[in-house]
Amino acid sequence: MLFKLLEKAKNTEVGEKYEFSTINTYQEFTEKVPIQQYESIEPLIERARKGEQNIFWSTYIKWFAKSSGTTNSKSKFIPVSDEALEDCHLKAGKDMLCLYFNNNPDAQLFVGKGLRLGGSSAVYEDNFSYFGDLSAIIIENLPFWADYSSAPKLETALMSEWESKMKAIIDETIHEDITSLVGVPSWMLVLLNKVIEKTGKNNILEVWPNLEVYFHGGVNFNPYREQFKKLIPKKDFKYYETYNASEGFFAIQDENNSYDLLLMLDYGIFYEFIPMNKFNEENSKAIPLSEVKLNHNYAIVITTNGGLWRYLIGDTVKFTSLTPHRIRITGRTKHFINVFGEELIIENAENALNQACLKTGAEVSEYTVAPIFMIDEKSGGHEWLIEFRKYPECIDLFTELLDNALKAINSDYEAKRYHNMTLAMPKINIAKEGLFYNWLKANGKLGGQHKVPRLSNSRKHLEELLSLELIK
Repeated sequence: MLFKLLEKAKNTEVGEKYEFSTINTYQEFTEKVPIQQYESIEPLIERARKGEQNIFWSTYIKWFAKSSGTTNSKSKFIPVSDEALEDCHLKAGKDMLCLYFNNNPDAQLFVGKGLRLGGSSAVYEDNFSYFGDLSAIIIENLPFWADYSSAPKLETALMSEWESKMKAIIDETIHEDITSLVGVPSWMLVLLNKVIEKTGKNNILEVWPNLEVYFHGGVNFNPYREQFKKLIPKKDFKYYETYNASEGFFAIQDENNSYDLLLMLDYGIFYEFIPMNKFNEENSKAIPLSEVKLNHNYAIVITTNGGLWRYLIGDTVKFTSLTPHRIRITGRTKHFINVFGEELIIENAENALNQACLKTGAEVSEYTVAPIFMIDEKSGGHEWLIEFRKYPECIDLFTELLDNALKAINSDYEAKRYHNMTLAMPKINIAKEGLFYNWLKANGKLGGQHKVPRLSNSRKHLEELLSLELIK
């Protein structure tokens, strides 16, 4: 895969700069081509957006996926070549369906329609190039059979104003025979609750009785799992996770009732991995897929058929199987808390939150966590802001259960919590209903792949939310 990509791009500006034509081994590739983040390649992308070609990929690029990843105001524009569309994103959609039908031969998916909940941005033209949410770009390029079997109609799916779009989707689909759902869990939950509200039904199966599977991705599903089970009370209902981003489609759940994702190795993407215990952003040393080990935390580096070369996408994963290669997403390279040496990652936080919810019957809509740098000049702590869909009866018990779960999951956290010497008991603030939604709305980040930053070493997002004075 690597040498196919190098051959394809050897006569591009980037290919000549890094002497792709002289690279004969993986070792030479790592020595000549640096690991890069978006900021390093942004000037090249801006030139491409103005119409220049053959900069980092040899075929014509007219599509750019607009992505922020978090609520940061600065947008990224990820190049999407025809090869990336056909051989990665669209191919992945077909593979996802094939894997599902292979595991469920009695599936009736195509008897009805799939409800797609994509981004809130349409596709816009600028300097003879086109940009928009990846979901909008894919919808624009869907084969006729995929569009025919999807709802809502194209015009509705591409509406840019999120709240009007939600209403239009509901009006269009409540009388359709919807058999599958596709979208980000946090936003799909908003849609399904609005469907219940609109129809007056008790659950989603009373609206769409033939619904059989939800294809989800974008955020960890664990905090939302129990809420979906209540909305869709069907014992054999299937949940299938995917791992895709503007930069590429990486992995698909390939077995029923599994939490592991099969890493897809034939989508025009060459993978490298940086052990997180040695992570130093662009100055890190990466290893190839052949050298990864089970249950270690890695940052992903990709080289793609869209012209990204040794690009650090910011996600972290661990391998649960090496034959074949299966992964679980563990978090983001920038979304963790390690102010006191506790090395808390998103996977830890969400597993602990899930355990506390199961033991108290609580349900969480959204949350974010930030450090408290010092309490009484003795120890620091973690401050949580949680918006509950269903409140725990006793917040003190919930806090204790969350803390105990974190200690059981993360030995570094447990060590720092010993006798409150470094870390004090977590502090939990309860947010009023709609706080996170209103914050995202105020930042122009409703819908699509936009998400609340879960963990941060900074208090910036938390302070913004607390300042809204919408705390219960």
